[in-house]
Amino acid sequence: MNVFVSILGLGFLILVHEAGHFFVARAVGMNPRKFYLGFPPAIAKTRRNGIEYGIGAIPLGGYVKIPGMHRPAAGDLDFHLGRAVAEAPALTSAVEELRRRLDDGDHPRARVAVAAVRSEVEATQLSPGAAKAAERGLTDIEDALGPDAYWRARTWKRVAVIFAGPGANLLLAVVLFAGLFIATSGALRLGFVLGADDQGAPTRLVQEVAADTPAESAGLRAGDSIVAIDGRPLAADEIRDAIAGSEGRTLTVTVERDGERVELRPVRPEQTGDYGPAESVWQAVRITGLVTKEIGATVGRLVTGDGRDEIASPVGIVQGSSQAAEQGADNYLWVLGLISLSLALLNLLPLLPLDGGHIAFSLIEGVRRKAVAREVYERVSVVGIALVLLLFFIGLSNDIGRLGS
Repeated sequence: MNVFVSILGLGFLILVHEAGHFFVARAVGMNPRKFYLGFPPAIAKTRRNGIEYGIGAIPLGGYVKIPGMHRPAAGDLDFHLGRAVAEAPALTSAVEELRRRLDDGDHPRARVAVAAVRSEVEATQLSPGAAKAAERGLTDIEDALGPDAYWRARTWKRVAVIFAGPGANLLLAVVLFAGLFIATSGALRLGFVLGADDQGAPTRLVQEVAADTPAESAGLRAGDSIVAIDGRPLAADEIRDAIAGSEGRTLTVTVERDGERVELRPVRPEQTGDYGPAESVWQAVRITGLVTKEIGATVGRLVTGDGRDEIASPVGIVQGSSQAAEQGADNYLWVLGLISLSLALLNLLPLLPLDGGHIAFSLIEGVRRKAVAREVYERVSVVGIALVLLLFFIGLSNDIGRLGS
């Protein structure tokens, strides 16, 4: 059940991401053609107001189809219509006319030529594959020639549409963190942090003891292993609940230190701060900044060859969030916020086909006042896809290793 909840949570984060792209695109005058959770083939789909909404069979993300992400080029015809022309050479004349209009940049006449090619394709007997490829290609070219095409828009509009996806995940993380600060205001605590294992589950080991807290006054030290509270042995995931449920009464904590059991001085839990909405938002922003800094450090360690074991694939993400769900709703929501933040930051890396790559190229084109050649986009995308796949398989190998152990 917890795994199912975790998968739903990951799907929700993807939905939020794509919704960011979708609604901002509509707001600035680009009319999306499709909105999918997952990738084709479609399990279910429907069309409303000219937009196709669907759920794809491949649950590795989602996408919004924005018209004309690239300036239409004559080379597109070879990819989309090459098979149709090979099967029906009579189409050559109409396709070559469209090619000339695209080469000349005569877009009004190119739209007329698209209609002519479509008419001839519909009147020609083609194999199902060739007919489908031709129709899809002509639709894409027609969309790219339209007034609402992405590549025609001003730089700020393009950047806004692309940033809206990561921005939505970033905003969701802050909202979740702020809500949790409000919800946990006044909770009882001793003032220490437990360590975590490779899957993110808490251990008995005390990682840090905060200054001027009940834990410090009781004599708790980093490196201690908590084995019992009030003489009752507790599992690692029960320690926090035992403290929070103490109702403020004095507790006796027993730890293992240097191979020996040590009973600490009796200690009374204290209440956390009572956070209002404004303070909760500030604390959420602060936490977001700290986590962002740590994720940035992880990326830096990857560049230098370290930090490989810190990468996780969707398998590890689902595993970690399902374990958090076992520990309670607030733990799960904290982890969901962290995943949302990680998703935002990953997508902002300046690599095509990630959002950060599209933002970088939009800014470059805005400064140059000239489109970057399609060939450059394609070459950079190959490098970006290779790096993303490399990270995915590193994360997957880490997750398989953790599951195996």
